[in-house]
Amino acid sequence: MSTNIKTKPPVWFWVASVLALLWNLMGVIAYLMDAYMKDEIMASYSEAQKAIFENQPAWVTGVYAIAVFAGTLGCIALLLRKKWAMPIFWLSIIAVVSRTIYYFFITNATEVFDIIQGTIMPILIIIIAGILVILTKIATQRNWIS
Repeated sequence: MSTNIKTKPPVWFWVASVLALLWNLMGVIAYLMDAYMKDEIMASYSEAQKAIFENQPAWVTGVYAIAVFAGTLGCIALLLRKKWAMPIFWLSIIAVVSRTIYYFFITNATEVFDIIQGTIMPILIIIIAGILVILTKIATQRNWIS
């Protein structure tokens, strides 16, 4: 006999999960724009900004894809009330941190981009990814997901 009975999550859980899904879908759109509309985007960048993207190693592009698609999949798992959201969110946050470390410490992105794009957004992305891990932990502890 199973004692893992799901309890009904509060409304804020659903609101947070939907907002998180929308946030991660914006990340997917940003990734796809970077991957497939590079010429249009690159035309708006300075030479220093272009150099960062043109010299970006393939692994950075890979962790970017992992971050946004894993984050989106994790949000879908939350909405489906599945515990496997946790390892997916951990994968996403590891990818996000890896990419951010590259941009903060291996490139001069914080110098060539404005403060929002170069510093605030990367930090905000890490914070939101961390909040999703915490939300999933709370949901698991309270049996909202199983």
